[in-house]
Amino acid sequence: MKALVIAINSVRRLLRERANLFFVFALPMLLILVLGAAFGGEVDPRVGVVSRGSGALGAELKDALDLAEGIAVKDYADKDSLILDVERGVLEAGVIIPAGYDETLRAGRPAALEFVGRPDPTTQALRNTVQSAATRQGALLRAATFAQTEGTLTFADALELAAKIDEAGPSLTVKQEAVGEPFGLATLGRFEAGAYSELLLFIFLTSMTGSAALIQSRQLGISRRMLSTPTPVRTILVGESLGRFGVAMVQGLVIMLGSAVVFGVDWGDPLAAAAILIVFSLGAAGTGMLMGSIFKNDQQAGGLGVVLGLGLAALGGCMLPLSVMKVFSPGLWKVAHITPHAWGIEAFEEVIIRGGGLLDILPYLGILAGFAAVVFVLATWRLRVALTRA
Repeated sequence: MKALVIAINSVRRLLRERANLFFVFALPMLLILVLGAAFGGEVDPRVGVVSRGSGALGAELKDALDLAEGIAVKDYADKDSLILDVERGVLEAGVIIPAGYDETLRAGRPAALEFVGRPDPTTQALRNTVQSAATRQGALLRAATFAQTEGTLTFADALELAAKIDEAGPSLTVKQEAVGEPFGLATLGRFEAGAYSELLLFIFLTSMTGSAALIQSRQLGISRRMLSTPTPVRTILVGESLGRFGVAMVQGLVIMLGSAVVFGVDWGDPLAAAAILIVFSLGAAGTGMLMGSIFKNDQQAGGLGVVLGLGLAALGGCMLPLSVMKVFSPGLWKVAHITPHAWGIEAFEEVIIRGGGLLDILPYLGILAGFAAVVFVLATWRLRVALTRA
């Protein structure tokens, strides 16, 4: 019972500090949002279209662009605002359909479309899409012009007939088939990759920096007063262990549930995801306890905790994806697996990307559990020494 009280007090100390509420809970969610908005998921390139006064044929061309796959069309009132948004990166490209486009083409005169874009590969692909839509419309116009010239139909009737034949007639279809193994991160939603990497980063970072609380307990004489009561050392050790673990679990649950509700993150099989969170939190808590039992100065422990927490996260794949690391630096990928972060990421990717369950991640859980057992044994031994000397 006393151990549980010690653990609850550790969690309360975390929640009592307003700064902790931001850095422990709000900051991870903000980073998930930023990473997801900047890099996550696949977003169709945005193409602005100006078609004021372009007539029926201009509207048909705009509709054809609306129906084209792989682009998102946005209507603009004037050319200047469209060009400005392309310059600012709001749009990837823009198309200006001139006023009088319909009358010009029906009169048999050429009409010029304006295409605006930045010099990059995406712009070239968008230009091809726009050109394809214009070319298809041009083919119907040539057919209607030919029928009018031969005197068989009026231009309007011939154009209408050509459009009907084009819709009813056979068309060229392209069948796509994926071969090989797809790049795992490409199959994730917008926020998934940032969610599990930030989860592991912040759980470990908070545990490392939270080691200062153990040192403050000794400096303030709290540990000495507990030992002066009929409280065995093992009870204090269990209480501190549960406290560190409770802090990690509270933070982890807030990030997981919050990202699922706010950003729609799919964490895969709930049992498997919970098992990863529990085992990783045990390892993080044990590491924080070990640091808190080694250092005598809370400023030193807090500063070094930030450096080690961020450094291990970076090495373990929380900043550079392990799949990218494996392709471009196999040696670094192997070194990354000395950290628990790498094994946690591998486990989450098995669950989230490949749809694995609890049985599929047992090897990863075993390694994380082994790491947690080692650091907890070292931490409890070292903390016992520090408490009895206090």
